Amino acid sequence: MVHALKYGGWADLADEMGARMAEVRFAPAVEAEIGAVLPVPLSPARLRERGFNQAELLGRAVARRRGWPLVPGVLVRGRHTRRQARLAPRARADNVAGAFSVLPASRAQIEDAHLLLVDDVLTTAATAQACVRALCGAGARAVSVLTFARARRELPRKGL
Repeated sequence: MVHALKYGGWADLADEMGARMAEVRFAPAVEAEIGAVLPVPLSPARLRERGFNQAELLGRAVARRRGWPLVPGVLVRGRHTRRQARLAPRARADNVAGAFSVLPASRAQIEDAHLLLVDDVLTTAATAQACVRALCGAGARAVSVLTFARARRELPRKGL
């Protein structure tokens, strides 16, 4: 589903995927204090190439179902990065280091807030960590992360 959404252009999948994500429950204290949903941003070049931001579509579905505001555009990807899918873990971290920032005019929206960062897949968490650094560096108090899928390291193959 993630591959079809992200690379196949099946943007309509995002609503059902986001509905499943919205079913995830956090600790009661976290549920009570989440102030906004933020999607992991794409670079302008990747957005033009894909035609949509899959994280924003997922975040929109989660926000609508949970009654939390969606605030796209607060967190921005300041530079184009290579696709993470084929990079080794260390290269992934290097690829996204310093790539995200919060627009100065948006800092008041996140100051001392607990935010929910939404993305499609968590693999090494390099992207999520880079986003959290940017958000907390701009004044967010806490950031929880919600993804549709968690990629696992390749399992050893026996007998093949």
